[in-house]
Amino acid sequence: MEILDAVQRRRDEGRDVFPLCAGEPGGGAPAVVRERAAEVLGSGAALGYTPALGLPELRRAIAGHYRRWYDVDVDPARVAVTTGSSGAFVLAFLAAFDAGDRVAVARPGYPAYRNVLRALGCEVVELAAGAAERYQPTPELLDAAVAAGGPIRGLVVASPANPTGTMVDAGELAALGAWCADHGATLVSDEIYHGITAGTRRESCAWEHDERAIVVSSFSKYWGMTGWRLGWALLPEELVAPVDALAGNLALCPPALPQLAATAAFDERAYAEQDAAAAGYRAQRALLLERLPALGWGATAPADGAFYLYADVADRIAAAGVADSAAWCARLLQDTGVALTPGTDFDAVDGAGWVRLSYAADPATLREGLDRLAGWPG
Repeated sequence: MEILDAVQRRRDEGRDVFPLCAGEPGGGAPAVVRERAAEVLGSGAALGYTPALGLPELRRAIAGHYRRWYDVDVDPARVAVTTGSSGAFVLAFLAAFDAGDRVAVARPGYPAYRNVLRALGCEVVELAAGAAERYQPTPELLDAAVAAGGPIRGLVVASPANPTGTMVDAGELAALGAWCADHGATLVSDEIYHGITAGTRRESCAWEHDERAIVVSSFSKYWGMTGWRLGWALLPEELVAPVDALAGNLALCPPALPQLAATAAFDERAYAEQDAAAAGYRAQRALLLERLPALGWGATAPADGAFYLYADVADRIAAAGVADSAAWCARLLQDTGVALTPGTDFDAVDGAGWVRLSYAADPATLREGLDRLAGWPG
């Protein structure tokens, strides 16, 4: 967030900036979603409160999406529409875990998992998932965590993951689900980047293997609707009523206008538009990998999906004479206008030598950003 604040200040000063830091699709919402939103506003609809778990028509549409993409039958009653995936995580963690429960997350990983869990009184168990594990949790890492500290009540897995972009395949996800079932733990599967892959691995939905898992997804990434703040969760039957009660107390309901507009996200035209956007990310990834040798960076994560590259820049940090990736990113932005995200966000132990680059920016921004990175002596 400090990098984003600095990007905005630089813009306000009229200076050029090449933001390769945020995980924000550049194209925005599909045209049919924007048209639907305009129709709703033009109709003079009151836009009052909706049911706490979302509009029935949107819950049915989300269930239909699972039949389309995964051939999984989902009862709309088990779909909870939320204020972004962030809202889904808060509700899921509150409903599934008690204060003091040990919940495992991969390191490096999305920082909001551990921050929200700690805020709710859970003990976060970080699994040091490196290159050997493709930066993903494994049953072996979970066994070691249990042996070292006691029972684990939950596991958060993300595929594709932020910041690494790595994925678990169907067999690996099934194995993690089986481990959770055998150990009385709840699997929380973050699937918000589904639909955005490099084509080397197929996305697997946790409910293809076990409907006891909590699945979290969002309109933010594949559909490009970040600021609309709309996501959802698929819930085990026993958690529907608790999440309904929590949602009504915490936020009353998700925002009405985005819900009404989002029903159009499952239109064939929207799928076609967003599939084209996903193809654009694959082209961006290919460009980035082609230009990577010129950057002089070290090891990188495989980047199976999402739109991130997580890279070791320890040698560049040392050459620049700064303390860590946060200081290096700050100097990079000051000198070149290129904004990257420091690895310290994602890994408090080893992230000081790593950065995340987002290639969700438009092609011209990515190309110029890579040119400036290659020419920067830091």
